[in-house]
Amino acid sequence: MSYTYDYPRPGLTADCVVFGLAEEGPLQVLLIQRARYPFEGCWAVPGGFVEEGETLLEAARRELAEESGLADLPMSQFYTFGRPGRDPRGWVVTVAHWTVVRTDQVRPCAGDDAAHVRWFPLGNLPRLAFDHDEMLHRAVDALRLSLCNASRDELPFSPGVNSTNLQAAIAPRSLNPEP
Repeated sequence: MSYTYDYPRPGLTADCVVFGLAEEGPLQVLLIQRARYPFEGCWAVPGGFVEEGETLLEAARRELAEESGLADLPMSQFYTFGRPGRDPRGWVVTVAHWTVVRTDQVRPCAGDDAAHVRWFPLGNLPRLAFDHDEMLHRAVDALRLSLCNASRDELPFSPGVNSTNLQAAIAPRSLNPEP
């Protein structure tokens, strides 16, 4: 039996904010340089459309693997972005996820619709596509909140990352991305 829905449906995407913790230096974020419309040539967090039958987490992990080569990372949802006009392709809602990895334990490699992939210090970001500047601000808020309130088992940290070494990396620095 088919059902007719009288209201327009948005596209649904899943995006991934990957924080990188280095041996020394500021906290970083992994960005891809988009190879296609929209925002071709601009930097963005990895992400893309959810495929039929996929969970949001499965979509986030698939998109991250396709665009950066990073696979099977622990992730946590932190916010849903749905402002009209946030994507020039139409009405698109994204569910954003975050994780923290050790930069010396991963090897990002651009793929799919990413021309390049690289780490950027949070305080020195390029111009970002879509509403990803707001997304990074909200991800930083989620990171701060999780460090205050969550147990280790609830945090999306890859091996080698713990709240102690993360606190040490961010304590003397501003976590706010430049506007």
